[in-house]
Amino acid sequence: MNFLAPLFLVGALAIAGPVIFHLLRQSPRVRVLFSSLMFLRPTPPRPTRRRRLDNLLLLLLRCLALVLLALGFSRPFRRQTVDPNPPAGPGKRIVLMLDTSASMRRAGLWAEARAELATVLERVTPADSLAVFTFDRTVRSVVSFAEWEAMAAGDRTAGVLGRFATITPGWAGTQLAAALMQGTETLVGSDEKSPGILCQVVLVSDLQEGGHLEALQSFEWPKGIELSVRPVGVKAGSNAGLQRTSENADAPDAGETLRLRVSNSANSTKEQLQLSWRRPDGLTAGIAPLDVYVPPGQSRMVSVPFPQGAADADRIVLTGDDADFDNTVFVVALPTNRLTVLYLGADLETNSRLPQYFLRRALPSGGHQIREVLARPPSMAIPPAELEASALVIVTDSLPEITMTQLRRHLLAGHTILVSPQSSAVAPTLAGLLGVDRIALDEAPATRYAMLSEIDFRHPAFVPFADARFQDFTKVRFWKHRKLDLRSFPDARVIARFDDGDPAFVEFQAGSGRVMVLTSGWHPEDSQLALSTKFVPLIHAVLNAGNVVSETVSSVLVGEPITLPTVAADLPKDALRVRKPDGTEIAVAGGTAQFADTMVPGIYSFFAAERVYRFAVNVDPMESRTRQVGMDELPRVAAVVAAGGVARQAIANQSKTQEIAIEIESRQKLWRWALVAALLVLLMETLAAGWMTR
Repeated sequence: MNFLAPLFLVGALAIAGPVIFHLLRQSPRVRVLFSSLMFLRPTPPRPTRRRRLDNLLLLLLRCLALVLLALGFSRPFRRQTVDPNPPAGPGKRIVLMLDTSASMRRAGLWAEARAELATVLERVTPADSLAVFTFDRTVRSVVSFAEWEAMAAGDRTAGVLGRFATITPGWAGTQLAAALMQGTETLVGSDEKSPGILCQVVLVSDLQEGGHLEALQSFEWPKGIELSVRPVGVKAGSNAGLQRTSENADAPDAGETLRLRVSNSANSTKEQLQLSWRRPDGLTAGIAPLDVYVPPGQSRMVSVPFPQGAADADRIVLTGDDADFDNTVFVVALPTNRLTVLYLGADLETNSRLPQYFLRRALPSGGHQIREVLARPPSMAIPPAELEASALVIVTDSLPEITMTQLRRHLLAGHTILVSPQSSAVAPTLAGLLGVDRIALDEAPATRYAMLSEIDFRHPAFVPFADARFQDFTKVRFWKHRKLDLRSFPDARVIARFDDGDPAFVEFQAGSGRVMVLTSGWHPEDSQLALSTKFVPLIHAVLNAGNVVSETVSSVLVGEPITLPTVAADLPKDALRVRKPDGTEIAVAGGTAQFADTMVPGIYSFFAAERVYRFAVNVDPMESRTRQVGMDELPRVAAVVAAGGVARQAIANQSKTQEIAIEIESRQKLWRWALVAALLVLLMETLAAGWMTR
């Protein structure tokens, strides 16, 4: 008999407790009535017998229960002879998942991971099949099952290690749950071709708590697939991370401040950190470093002033911890963009009951986006420069013929016009914009309020509400609306209807432009739309639907695509060049909407139509959460065991003999029988004690 935890056998010494209690047990004293003792001579009592043990059966049962408990916790098992060279037969199918995320760039971790890889390869028998993958935010195949089978048995280990000679950890974030799920899918697919073969997923990772394990909560682990976790970096040093907050996504101008979050890991031994601006050449910019105190396991918000007179400073660097892979945040200052919305209506901006008042408050200026609502009365001629500079035109009242002709040309040139008629008198204006003689637009009977229904959440105007949490429009009531007859417009797209069937939001195509018609106003006289939380995102979505919003995203995470400027779509082939952080330049095909090769953090420059656009790519802030989670913290491990699989964690630097002992003990599970026997003995002791008392 052998034991995995022999120190628990020391607990068997607790049997001394029942023996001592039995020896200390004394018979109760009974009062006996007797006559006066004053005439008797006192005589001291003489011992007649030595102290002895009573109720030996109870004593033995109690001692036996303690011995069985100590035996169960020591995890006994019967040693079995393991043949190091088992006979050829059906082997296992193993999927090895190796973590190459940014957190694996810490000192020593990749060497440990390579050593774990070599250990796994040494224990793979010729009958086994192996597939090797690396993962960060995506999963990549290094060796497939077919490639493994095609190798000679003696060359497999060297062949796999040779492929890892040029593989190093990248800069992307960790998607541990996605990697495990893809590993099981690979085994399930191979098991359909060769049923009955043992399957195993071997995970080599630093198991940092920022690895996005949430998806495992709803994942049903396939039955019969074993999970073996081999952690690396158990004694990794202190780490602090730096990230930008979600607010003030645009870079500040000189004199403004940039809000950052500094997080310190729970196992860190360092608390004093520093922040400093740097230039591309690595030299400190002309601004003094900022001292930051962050206790272990906590984070601090820090406002860093943008350096004046140091326009070439494009990064903030954190110093003071042991790992520097997540200590740099790249910053790109965006130019100020002016966005003008031309409003054609007779109402005043000070009237809080009419549309213009609410429109101005839905389009505030902030950051690098200056939004301006330019209101003009319908009777006033529109200067061509104002119309050309307008990102969106909103019409709420009827217009004269000359203005309508101007807007028609503007529309055919590819622009967007939003019409929200306050009355049916706008029908001739709408017909002129659409290029038809007449359109039916009548006031709907005001018998009751209406609500939106049949909303097309695929349309760009309603994309912000596509999530099921935001699709409830039942609290928005419309007191008045206009009935729009679409029988003469078969190509019109109805985006939303009222619950009585009338169109509520309609889109018409006119040349390369579009006319969007909201048949009810958003002001309180017509509806509750302007007073609801739906109004602001709806107005902004209409702007986005018209492709009029300038580029405002200056930073993405490693691996995320960069949306190129809209001007890039009109460039001829190879007219767009991209300069990566290492200085290399590549040509991008004309019409490309996104650039996906962002696997290295830094500043990316795009040269298009004699203009330069710069974007910052930063490390995922979740990679800074480097505290290693234990096996008991991994989600769904209990479900893995319940489904018939085996989940175990290989201890770092553990001998092969000890690992074999763990595997044998996990199969035999003799500790269960010891605990069952202890419970039976305690039950017998309880029954015996009750019988003796009676």
